Amino acid sequence: MKPEHAPLVPLMSGTVDGTAFTVHGAGEPLVLVHGVGMGKEIWTPQIAAFSQDYQVIVYDMLGHGDSALPSADVTLRDYADQLTSLLDHLGITAANVVGHSMGALVALEFALAYPQRALRVVALNAVFMRTAEQRAAVQQRAAALAHTGVSATVDSTLDRWFGHPVPAALQQSASMVKHFLNTVNPQGYARTYQLFASSDAIHAAALPALAMPALFMTGECDPNSSPEMSCAMAALAPQGQLDIVAAERHMMNVTAPDRINRRLRIFLETTRSGVTGSHSQE
Repeated sequence: MKPEHAPLVPLMSGTVDGTAFTVHGAGEPLVLVHGVGMGKEIWTPQIAAFSQDYQVIVYDMLGHGDSALPSADVTLRDYADQLTSLLDHLGITAANVVGHSMGALVALEFALAYPQRALRVVALNAVFMRTAEQRAAVQQRAAALAHTGVSATVDSTLDRWFGHPVPAALQQSASMVKHFLNTVNPQGYARTYQLFASSDAIHAAALPALAMPALFMTGECDPNSSPEMSCAMAALAPQGQLDIVAAERHMMNVTAPDRINRRLRIFLETTRSGVTGSHSQE
């Protein structure tokens, strides 16, 4: 089941150096980086909202969609360099970068490694400094993916992201996410998830050097990308802002797109005009 929105016709699409991408709209560049197991189409609600006045770039992460598989020893920098190469191909010097979950790790890695190329960075439902219990659980899921495949983890992933049983209001979103999980490249997913499972502390020492406005937003009811995690990251980043979205869980960019889009737009526009805030909560 694909996202049910009016067809969005990109200005440009293709594959370059093993990266499948599409570009929508015109204006200040805005890159959206999906999470592990997903694909560039997961951002359909954001593309529809922001392509009216931004140049929106979406792409398939390594190992996902129509992009190339990562190597067995892939690093987070490899994912950041994938984005850098795409921006080079598009002739984009600097962009706003929004990442979700694993994509948030990629967005932060990109912003820290190439600060001159990141206008603003947004980490949605990001992971940071997991507890011992959280780390053991995610590593167990990574091992299950490596040994038994994606199908063995789909139902538990949906339960974790949407609740069990899935509330009626979220069933369409859950079906869309299930489609991505059922069609993702198993090897690409497993390799990316293994990196995701082991990278929650990778930016702990570097966040105080984050040189641009940064928004850390998560759902109040997301236990694996918890409010405490986003709060800790926002406190470390010099221009960090915190936004906890009441009653939302992990896939809030598709379950509550209007709420998330409004908050993203406020961040982008207020930081562009020089107005900043430190914390907000709904």
